[in-house]
Amino acid sequence: MEANDKLKEIVRQKYSSIALQDKETNQASCCGAGGCSTEVYNIMSDDYTEMQGYNPDADLGLGCGLPTQFAQIKKGDVVIDLGSGAGNDCFIARAETGETGKVIGIDFTPAMIEKAIANAAKLGFDNVEFRRGDIEEMPVASDMADVIVSNCVLNLVPNKDAVLKEIYRVLKPGGHFSISDIVLVGALPDALRQDAEMYAGCVAGAIQKDAYLQLITNNGFKGITIQKEKVIVIPDDILNKYLDIPELESFKAGSTGIFSVTVFAEKPIV
Repeated sequence: MEANDKLKEIVRQKYSSIALQDKETNQASCCGAGGCSTEVYNIMSDDYTEMQGYNPDADLGLGCGLPTQFAQIKKGDVVIDLGSGAGNDCFIARAETGETGKVIGIDFTPAMIEKAIANAAKLGFDNVEFRRGDIEEMPVASDMADVIVSNCVLNLVPNKDAVLKEIYRVLKPGGHFSISDIVLVGALPDALRQDAEMYAGCVAGAIQKDAYLQLITNNGFKGITIQKEKVIVIPDDILNKYLDIPELESFKAGSTGIFSVTVFAEKPIV
């Protein structure tokens, strides 16, 4: 199995387990991937509870932003959520697009798809659909989406360029995305970057902020805007699992930063 396939399988297995965990466990970790901290309750995710359409059964506390808050969804829009998990962002998007729109969630973890479908059934929504698939090869037609959202998912994908090409393919001309992700400024210590659990926990799979924005530019998107940015602080009791004392001191004193960014960009009308 190639390296990228191995990493994707790590993520699939980890998120199959996460689907069975409670929200509190997920929020006190790095995107739900273990390493629970005694120092903080919530490391990365933002509070969805006041947003219209919020459903607690669908909120696993796995995000690193609120992309649907910034996504400029209009009534009747077709919205796609990449890495839709238990359906949290899909149900909030549905509150924006209304009964005349359509929301499609894509996830490659069967346990997440099952959970999301069950949640949608309880809500009685007939215009929210969940499809099992790889966001590097989305199971949707070209030029069909008005808006694409995603929350803390692209950093889990080894081939981010392939995902951005798929986003461009699937968006209608003039359509746009709003995506929250983890990015870096400066180099992570090798122990963090190499560890599989931290990869599944979003941090080790992140790339440099400048490189992330350049990938979006390279794939033809315009109007690129950082809608929100916040520092992610990984507590010492998690870092201590990966770094010895000198490495920890060096890491905290250095110029390395871990950030959540929510990025907006448009597919131009040619």
